[in-house]
Amino acid sequence: MAVSLGLEDVFIKYTGLTYIDGNAGVLRYRGYDVNDLVQNSPFEEVCYLMINGELPNGQQLEEFKKSIKEHYKLPDHVTELISDLPREADTLTMMETAFASLSSGDYQWNKENDRKQVPKILGENLGIISNIYRHKMGMALQNPDTKYDYAEAFLRNCFGKADDKKISAMNAALVIYVDHEVPASTTAALVASSTLSDMYSCITAATAALKGPLHGGAAEAAYKQLLDIGSVDNVDNWFKTNIVDGKRRLMGFGHRVYRTYDPRMKIFKKLATTLDQTAEQKRLFEIAVKLEELGVKEFGAKGIYPNTDYYSGIVFNEIGFPIYMFTTLFGFSRVLGWLAHVTEYVEEEERLIRPRAVYTGPDRRDFVKMKERN
Repeated sequence: MAVSLGLEDVFIKYTGLTYIDGNAGVLRYRGYDVNDLVQNSPFEEVCYLMINGELPNGQQLEEFKKSIKEHYKLPDHVTELISDLPREADTLTMMETAFASLSSGDYQWNKENDRKQVPKILGENLGIISNIYRHKMGMALQNPDTKYDYAEAFLRNCFGKADDKKISAMNAALVIYVDHEVPASTTAALVASSTLSDMYSCITAATAALKGPLHGGAAEAAYKQLLDIGSVDNVDNWFKTNIVDGKRRLMGFGHRVYRTYDPRMKIFKKLATTLDQTAEQKRLFEIAVKLEELGVKEFGAKGIYPNTDYYSGIVFNEIGFPIYMFTTLFGFSRVLGWLAHVTEYVEEEERLIRPRAVYTGPDRRDFVKMKERN
């Protein structure tokens, strides 16, 4: 009996959410190219699109934004919980803990209730992630300001201020990371949702999967790789020593689906040039560009190209975030994708996900009592 390790090329659901053409480098949400959405849509508009299937009109968008903002303020027990966690704790662990605590309320599953909960969860998501950053930085926790839309409210709650370039870049990053079909974290959310578990628990399950370095952490690894190289003059020698001769993995390269450039990577690369750069950030970007050229030359014929995480760390750092926030910022955006998949699956296809395993152990054995064993 054939087993697909890692469920590679196994289809587990129908979806109207995200279309990927890995050979052509195409990514669309609900039929709209990701580039068009990045250039034209605030994150909230993409949220509405993913949950409701169509772009909103002006009134619908304002009402949706209002329903999100109403929940920027976190319940007291969540802020107290975040404050009580060790500051040195992993930020994804903090995110996982916060969402798990929100599942502690009374819950009865129904389709209408779940869809209505989405704006509430998105608002709480902003409060959680911005306050995790504040806690890590030793600042008192505070509620995001409802005067501001999603990306700006997030940055202002993190840093106290935000210029237009950073707001635009943060909005773009949120849109880029919204969804990518059914990677490990989304699959974990779907498994939980198939039991009719609550949406907070589904997000908790997804976050637990994202914590693993084989799924999350790629942006951090790619960024640390650039730090390790140190200078543009060292790229050639580092690449030959570590990648060509040392057979190490080139971080930020390769993808299960794409066999050409990841379209999200191209957007992040462009974003990195639109933001103000310190001397170190400019140096890291130049290292990345040269390393990209060597990597494509070495691996492009095999269909291995830079993925979305190759430049995203540079963008997040230019916005102002330290390395330890990179994967959590991915999760911050992907909460929307998890919610969209959960609602779609439960409303349209819900069936308990219960795969089988091929047994490879011994045949039936007779039990031997302890005193009779050698």
